[in-house]
Amino acid sequence: MSRYLFLSLCVCFSVAQATEKNAANDTHDLAYSLGASLGERLRQEVPDLQLQALLEGLQQAYQGKPLALKDERIEQILAEHEARIAMQSPVPQSELALENERRFLIEEKAKPGVRELADGILLTEWVQGTGAKAGPNGKVQVLYTGRLPDGSVFDQNSQAQWFSLDSVISGWRSALQNMPVGAKWRLVIPSAQAYGADGAGDVIAPFTPLVFEVELLGAKS
Repeated sequence: MSRYLFLSLCVCFSVAQATEKNAANDTHDLAYSLGASLGERLRQEVPDLQLQALLEGLQQAYQGKPLALKDERIEQILAEHEARIAMQSPVPQSELALENERRFLIEEKAKPGVRELADGILLTEWVQGTGAKAGPNGKVQVLYTGRLPDGSVFDQNSQAQWFSLDSVISGWRSALQNMPVGAKWRLVIPSAQAYGADGAGDVIAPFTPLVFEVELLGAKS
């Protein structure tokens, strides 16, 4: 046999062995990864789980063998387990947001000089106004800054703008009808009078109360 042919056959045999070994490793690693993922989840859900019983059930079901428990019993046990997990689940984000809003409004209401308008809107009068007021369907010319409860600014203008009251959030529509030209107010608007459960994109989360510093420069009925 040619020396070169022998070397070629050796190389091919080595490659074949490596391919088989890699395939075996991949199969092992897949099985191990699935087991690790399942084990991590079960460790969190059922920290006192009997692993031997788990392995027996897994093996029998995977191999298509008769199970030690009837289907009805398995369904009952799993349903009871899911119910317990649901009861232990963290408080939904919506409930946390509503609780945070409730606390924020209580703190704001307790500040000096704050009075409550209709619909739970909180008003602090910084500058009194003596001019006209807009009607329900009127227009207002304002300078404003909008803040989230943490104080960060989400919207503001540097030049006065006109707004139709029928095109703004209900908190503005309600408060600015009571605001005379020349006034400067701080308004805390509950989420129900702002963007409610929907929020506003990535800027305003659901159930977020808003704080506005508003200066009224003009009003039209």
